[in-house]
Amino acid sequence: MKPLYDNLPEPAPLASNALRVTPLGGLGEVGRNMTVFETEGKLLIVDCGVLFPEENQPGVDLILPDFSAIADRLDDVVGMVLTHGHEDHIGAVPYLLRLRSDIPIYGSELTLAFLEPKLKEHHIENPKLVVVAEGDETVLDPFELEYVAVNHSIPDALAVMIRTDAGTALVTGDFKMDQLPLDGRITDLRSFARLGEEGVDLFLVDSTNAEVPGFTTHEREIGPVLDQVFAASTGQIIVASFASHVHRVQQVINAAVAHGRRVCLIGRSMERNMKIANELEFLQIPDGVLVDTKDVMSLPPEQRVFMATGSQGEPMAALARIAAGSHRFVEVDPGDTVIFASSLIPGNENSVFRVINGLMRLGANVVHQGQKRVHVSGHASAGELLYCYNIVQPDNVMPIHGEIRHLVANGRLAIQTGIAPENVVLAEDGVVVDLVDRQARVVGQVPCDYVYVDGSSIGELSDDELKDRLVLGAEGFVAVHAVVEKTTGTVLAGPTITMRGVAEDESVFEEIQVEVAEALAEAAKPGNVPAKQLQQTMRRVIGRWVARRLRRRPMIVPVVTEV
Repeated sequence: MKPLYDNLPEPAPLASNALRVTPLGGLGEVGRNMTVFETEGKLLIVDCGVLFPEENQPGVDLILPDFSAIADRLDDVVGMVLTHGHEDHIGAVPYLLRLRSDIPIYGSELTLAFLEPKLKEHHIENPKLVVVAEGDETVLDPFELEYVAVNHSIPDALAVMIRTDAGTALVTGDFKMDQLPLDGRITDLRSFARLGEEGVDLFLVDSTNAEVPGFTTHEREIGPVLDQVFAASTGQIIVASFASHVHRVQQVINAAVAHGRRVCLIGRSMERNMKIANELEFLQIPDGVLVDTKDVMSLPPEQRVFMATGSQGEPMAALARIAAGSHRFVEVDPGDTVIFASSLIPGNENSVFRVINGLMRLGANVVHQGQKRVHVSGHASAGELLYCYNIVQPDNVMPIHGEIRHLVANGRLAIQTGIAPENVVLAEDGVVVDLVDRQARVVGQVPCDYVYVDGSSIGELSDDELKDRLVLGAEGFVAVHAVVEKTTGTVLAGPTITMRGVAEDESVFEEIQVEVAEALAEAAKPGNVPAKQLQQTMRRVIGRWVARRLRRRPMIVPVVTEV
């Protein structure tokens, strides 16, 4: 199994008989999935998703794939395939279409239905959306595509077989092998076997649960657990889940019907997605079960169920506002039940626990995956991945979709099934892999940085500025200002020190003010000393004192005005 790579050169131009694979997101992280395939001078994109920020990325709204590697080749893109409708696979599509709006986009009915409102919000007019289904084939010269049904935590997910003169690649997308799915749509292993018989030169496989032994639990096993929780609940019930988790919402609706409750959808994305799923008949809602937000509070608490966003502790989502007591109409009373019906995404632990603590402080009974089986994963565990490798029997394997530990674990599973270690390619975002004569090899690396969406700005926020925000949030801010006569070096005013978030009272800085003034006067004495040099003098004096006296390392901004 090949190691992960760093500091590789740029790849050479692609050979005429080669298929190039360039991941621009999703390898080394769980999110912003995007992979570019290239052959004969043309590009095919599979997925284009976002990554959600962690606590050490304050002010960031979303993180996009780095489009720079293909920015000057967008005219070569023959199409984009979306494997399913989760944000980490479709959320960045509007940002790419801002660069070229007429890229043809292929996806299942539900996937494109979830995408359309996003495109409207971004004012992408007349997008080229093409609905495909399992068994369909699409020719995007020089690529031939075949779509295969896979089971996931969202309906209508697809894997895609990519055929070219240079070789074939099978991309699973996110999948699992639930044999008892709610919608009866299983992962099509018969097609996987058929494609394996045809010959899969490169198998790109979901790695998210590669560390988890055995098989992923059936979605149906959640129903009885929800039924038990609903039966034991005497107050209102709030269920938090992803806004796209149609199967989970269906289970909650079923439990509500069984216990004489009505369901209110909370959160714009939740309302929008479930409306779409219901209209397309991916969600079955009996008449009279849904209740509008303006009417729900007229029901007694024991008849209310709120289906809300915010299962990852997002500060602006419905559940976080409920926990903080700031939601416009939902309040938690002692004895109410809150169910976290989703997995905990790595990096969100503190945010989720903060919301749980807030809910429990209000007297709520909080139920989560660590206590009861109120969530099952949408990803194949190790046992399922072994089955897939044995069925497909690919020549080369490239684990995708996961952190480094997931990719490595997935690669080891492939080797256990007989794949030669040198044919298991572990790569990260930006690492370029070429398939030549049925051999996959790393050939170089392209730039692949995080692209931050911060309000209306895209890609303008640097890592250094992000570090500044962290310092400001954790350590505070100190400003010191002085006026100096440039020629003589006389200090005419100041230094004046102000601070925020460093100490309880600004008067504490009176201890150091004289020392700063003396140091500044001494440094400015020769006259015509550059302002930058004087500013550094003040910074050093204050920095040493704050570290020693207050045990803090705030951002220090010295300003010298020369007259």
